[in-house]
Amino acid sequence: MSDTANPYQSPEAAAAPEKPAAVQAALTETMLLHLKGAGPWLQFMGILGFIGSGLTALWGFAMIGLVPLLRQVWDRVPELDIVGKFLGVAFGGTLAMFCIGAAVLMFFPALFTYRFGGKIRGYFRTGTEQELEQAFKNNKYLWKFHGIISIIELAFVPMMIIAGIIAAVAVAFSS
Repeated sequence: MSDTANPYQSPEAAAAPEKPAAVQAALTETMLLHLKGAGPWLQFMGILGFIGSGLTALWGFAMIGLVPLLRQVWDRVPELDIVGKFLGVAFGGTLAMFCIGAAVLMFFPALFTYRFGGKIRGYFRTGTEQELEQAFKNNKYLWKFHGIISIIELAFVPMMIIAGIIAAVAVAFSS
């Protein structure tokens, strides 16, 4: 047995970076045809997203304006106690803030979708790879945003279940 060879030594290998199978894969004619057809529809959906976001924000600001009117209406209802009147006004304000927050969240997917379509159309006008790279960058941002929002929504489900159980127990023991 030689003194230099250690049978218990871990094997050594040169570390090679992993490369995707198709490093320089060209876009086929079918891929380009599908991209060209999707560009206008992506921009259209982005514009619809902007309109929906704007209308939701407008509704939220209208609700802020309606809160004083609601307070005056509820002040004229003698059957409501002070807690009922406060909860009604608080509900209106909460709904307004929810609408404005939803409008902000709706704006970003619309922006990424619109930019994705615009960059695809720009690619077919200019033929530069930078336009196509920017298009796919916006596509990545769109799906990353949706993924983050989905994770946040999934985190709220257990909290809502726990809150529902606590509320049910509180109602059951208050009777």
